[in-house]
Amino acid sequence: MNSVRLADTAWRKSSRSANNSYCVEVAVTDEVVGVRDTKDRESGTLAFSRERWNDFLSGLRNQQHHP
Repeated sequence: MNSVRLADTAWRKSSRSANNSYCVEVAVTDEVVGVRDTKDRESGTLAFSRERWNDFLSGLRNQQHHP
């Protein structure tokens, strides 16, 4: 995957995350979705294609409906 700059992209944390809990932040661009640890932002970022990210979200939604 090509290198994509996420530094200038808005990062979002889940609205369901408590202030002191462990959580991830997500940054979405036209090409990729970046994911990083909220409490250790400097440790690195995972980057997924938009297609793979959508597959991941679909899998989570399906798991909620089929425990």
